[in-house]
Amino acid sequence: MSILTMPRVQTQQQFAADVRAGLSKRGQKELPSKYLYDALGSALFDAITLLPEYGLTRADERLLRSHAHDIAAHIAPGTVVTELGSGNGRKTRWLLDALRKHGPLSYYPIEISSAALASCEAELRDIDSLSIVGVESEYLQGLAEVVKRRAPDTAVLVLFLGSTIGNFDAGADVRFLRDVRRLLRPGDALLLGTDLIKPMQTLIDAYDDPRGVTAAFNLNLLGRLNRELGADFDMRRFEHIARFNPHTSSIEMHLRSRSAQRVRVAASELDVEFARDETIWTETSHKYAPDDIASLARNAGFEIRAQWNDAEWAYTNTLLIRKAQ
Repeated sequence: MSILTMPRVQTQQQFAADVRAGLSKRGQKELPSKYLYDALGSALFDAITLLPEYGLTRADERLLRSHAHDIAAHIAPGTVVTELGSGNGRKTRWLLDALRKHGPLSYYPIEISSAALASCEAELRDIDSLSIVGVESEYLQGLAEVVKRRAPDTAVLVLFLGSTIGNFDAGADVRFLRDVRRLLRPGDALLLGTDLIKPMQTLIDAYDDPRGVTAAFNLNLLGRLNRELGADFDMRRFEHIARFNPHTSSIEMHLRSRSAQRVRVAASELDVEFARDETIWTETSHKYAPDDIASLARNAGFEIRAQWNDAEWAYTNTLLIRKAQ
């Protein structure tokens, strides 16, 4: 696999600036969820997907395994496939294998983590007639590069799986899909994975597992600030919590300060005061009602071509087509 390394938005300077902005925010302190995924964070997330409480990834994989040929039947031969946030590529294997039976296939996984791209290549390199070009980039910048490289009259299929769309704040999910649409041509396709609303305790267990893997994943963000930005977080003085926000139908991950304390982040030139029980909001995972998906597609300029629902975990994959107008 060759890797295209785009000019990075996520430089250490940008990282430090984002941390300064988020931890200086009045009211609720925040850190962008994309910074959860350094090499250690990516490995911990892979472990989370194997936990019995976290059914989302298995649902996604079941749908792709069971319906790969149905999905492929909607896609023209020779279509270029790109994936926003491929992870290790394991769940994507089934669809790529079905698509390459129409002929040689080009696949562009887009990741900000070089470790994730390496893992993806190792997982998929045995698929015949599949060319893999990893793109180390933010999503939209990487997608712009992929569509620029397509041959004339070649369609593009964008995979956005794992309900990553749910990590956007309310309204930002539609804006992001509109940005994706602007990069595509009429007739290009988007396969969108969305996690659906389910009982609150099921959601809490999925994001706060009893083995503590999700807690380690979340707390690793503070470890990353220590390692890369010269911060002095004492990780023993913070704890992971997951809470459900019924007003937004979202699970929120936070890091809660166990005591009043002061933390220095050297690269951000920042001293931060924490009150006891004050939190840093690190991730949102919105859960959708079935009707929300149709509204999301319509407002972003896509039409629904087909949809597949998992019977064991409330989850759906929807094939969207970019409309002309």
